[in-house]
Amino acid sequence: MASAGRGKPAGDPAPGAVPTLPRGLEGQGGTPNALRNDCPQRGKGKQVPTWVWALPPVAVLAAVFLYPLALVVRQSVSPDSGGTSLQPYADVFASSAFREALTTTVWLSAGATVGCLVLGFVLALVIAFVPFPGGKAVARFIDVFLSFPSFLITLALLFIYGTVGMANGLWTDATGAHSGPFQFLTTPWGVLLAEITYFTPFVMRPLLAAFSQLDTAQLEVASSLGARPARIVRRVILPEALPALAAGGSLVLVMCLNEFGIVLFTGAKGVTTLPMLVYSKAILESDYPAACVVAVVNIAISVGLYGLYRVVSRRVGA
Repeated sequence: MASAGRGKPAGDPAPGAVPTLPRGLEGQGGTPNALRNDCPQRGKGKQVPTWVWALPPVAVLAAVFLYPLALVVRQSVSPDSGGTSLQPYADVFASSAFREALTTTVWLSAGATVGCLVLGFVLALVIAFVPFPGGKAVARFIDVFLSFPSFLITLALLFIYGTVGMANGLWTDATGAHSGPFQFLTTPWGVLLAEITYFTPFVMRPLLAAFSQLDTAQLEVASSLGARPARIVRRVILPEALPALAAGGSLVLVMCLNEFGIVLFTGAKGVTTLPMLVYSKAILESDYPAACVVAVVNIAISVGLYGLYRVVSRRVGA
C-alpha cells in the first residue's frame, strides 16, 4: 500500500506558495527572462517608424508648393543672357517702378490694417455688447461675408461710387452737373476704402469669438463701481481682445500685401502694388526674371511678417 505522504513529490511547493526561481532566471517584474524571451509576442507586430507617416504629407507639400517656389527662385537668378547671376535683383532694386510699388504696397497695407482694426473693434463691440434686433443674424452674416471674393466687394463699390455709379447719378440728377463729385474710387484712397470694406470682417470674426468667452461678471462689477463705458472698454475688454486683435490684424496685413483683385477691379491705373508689378512684368512685358524677383521679395516680406506675428502672439499670450 502506498503511504499517505506520497501524494506530492518532495520538491513541490505547498499550495498557495510562490515558487522560487533558480538564480539567473529572475527577470524584471518577476517574469523569468528565459520564459519571457521564449514566449511569442502575440498581437504585437513590427511598429512602423514615425518618420514614415510624415513622408506622404511632406511629398505632397513639396510637389504642390516647394517645387513651384524653387522654380520661381531659380528663375529670379537666371537672366535672359543665360547662366546664373544676381543681376536681375540689381536691375529690379535699382528701378523706380519697384521702389514706388514697394512704397505703395506698404502704406496701403498698413493703412488698411489700421482701418480694419479700428472699424472691426467698434463693430464687434456693438454686435457683442449692445443688444439690438437682428444682432445674431448680423454675426452670422460675418461668417458668410468671409467667403465672398474680393472683386465682388469692389464691384459693389463701383456701382455706388463709380464714375457712373448711383451716388454720382443722384448728384447729377439733383444739380444738373455734367459729372458727380465722387471720383476717388480710381485713386489710392478708393483702393484703401475697398480693402478696409473687404477685410474688416477678418478682424471681427476672432474678436467676436474672444468676446463670447469674456466673463460678463467683470463688466457688471466694473459698471457697479461707477466705471464709464469707455473705461470699461479700455481696462476690461481691450486687454482680453489683444490676442484676437493681433491675430486678425496680422492676417489682414499679410492678405493686403498680396491683394491683387481689388487693385485690378477698381481700375486705379496709377496704383501699382507688388502683385500688380509681378503681373505687369510677367504678362505685359514678358520679363520673367524681373517678375520672379518681385515675387520673391513679396514672399520674403509675407514670411517675415508671419514670423513677427508668431513672436508677438506668443508674447501676448504669455
